[in-house]
Amino acid sequence: MDHLPIFCQLRDRACLLVGGGDVAERKARLLLEAGASLTVNALDFVPQFQAWANAGLLTLAQGPFDEALLDECWLAIAATDDDAVNQQVSDAAEARRIFCNVVDAPKQASFIMPSIIDRSPLMVAISSGGTSPVLARLLREKLESILPLHLGQVAHYAGQLRKRVKDRFTTMGERRRFWEKFFVNDRLAQSLANRDDKAVTQVTEALFNEPLDNRGEVVLVGAGPGDAGLLTLKGLQQIQQADIVVYDRLVSDDIMNLVRRDADRVFVGKRAGYHCVPQEEINQILLREAQRGKRVVRLKGGDPFIFGRGGEELEVLCNAGIPFSVVPGITAASGCSAYAGIPLTHRDYARGVRLITGHLKHDGEELNWQSLAAEKQTLVFYMGLNQAAEIQQNLIAHGMSPKVPVALVENGTAITQRVVDGTLAQLGELAQQVKSPSLIIVGRVVALRDKLNWFSNH
Repeated sequence: MDHLPIFCQLRDRACLLVGGGDVAERKARLLLEAGASLTVNALDFVPQFQAWANAGLLTLAQGPFDEALLDECWLAIAATDDDAVNQQVSDAAEARRIFCNVVDAPKQASFIMPSIIDRSPLMVAISSGGTSPVLARLLREKLESILPLHLGQVAHYAGQLRKRVKDRFTTMGERRRFWEKFFVNDRLAQSLANRDDKAVTQVTEALFNEPLDNRGEVVLVGAGPGDAGLLTLKGLQQIQQADIVVYDRLVSDDIMNLVRRDADRVFVGKRAGYHCVPQEEINQILLREAQRGKRVVRLKGGDPFIFGRGGEELEVLCNAGIPFSVVPGITAASGCSAYAGIPLTHRDYARGVRLITGHLKHDGEELNWQSLAAEKQTLVFYMGLNQAAEIQQNLIAHGMSPKVPVALVENGTAITQRVVDGTLAQLGELAQQVKSPSLIIVGRVVALRDKLNWFSNH
């Protein structure tokens, strides 16, 4: 370990910053946020320093570096564009046993400044030991996306409850289980973020009063159409907090690789025409695991409320009194059309879009083909490959031109995406050239693909 990571308490403690430029300004912001009693020494200052001084937030010492400025200091930072001055500050601080950071010169520094994620009171610091600051910044950006902004409020509230938790639960195991449920409770976090004191109290009391082993919940998460980059930040947070992930065939391997490593995974293998696990059994899996106190994520391709039967699953949970929440995802129609270069709506070609299941009859009732064949709209058929010829026949029979452009998008948004396009008169034939999962897009907007295709040559 090249450096010992520590968090310094600098509130009301004297610190010296040598330098008055843009880099020094960034360091000053961090010291001020930490509550330091800050003196800034430089020949000249950018305007922000004068504004801070006028507001009484820091003291300016204009002129050459004077070692006497270090006499009462706890910590110093050298941030000038003069290497000789920076070295002078470092040597003077070393002689006084004061920790000193030298900007862009980690070998001269007795401490280094990490990349910081501030969710006060929760703080995360990342450092490459000065060898690769860009890498440290990239890692910080990734962690920023994972850690919710309201996490600090949750941590602060947890501090207020520590004594009550200790009094209520006598063993370390019970306390650990309580805090695990506490920190992953979305309702509590959202209520704290909204400053909804009534809801915070209600959720808190429920956490204390329910048996520890009876606090399961289900989170219905839309995984998007395939590309792991299209998974939402909240969806990522949920799959990394799950005890159990129940997923189907349309969830890509790249997304499953983001699931928490020690989470149990239950594959239910649903696809058109074949259910590895019947829907009723899936409902019971979700119910059973939640009743065992597990945090269950039901991970579905696309959006769980667009032909995903998510509503049916939640009804079962609701009837059993199981808490649940929903994280929407990018539906296949949106993702696949965007990656195929086909805008679903366009002022000149389509004023609306219709999403239609490929199951052309429901309880014996035919689709309203007359309405679907109307002008100035885009049709997107999910799970429609096996019915492509029938779709073609019915649309033409009800007045849609056989020359209307169509596209079939196979494995949309994935690196294996393939798009086959043609006209409505060719739809049945085109469907023989692609494999499931594929989406059928019908409408004049498909003709824009020649101009707007950005993702692939296929």
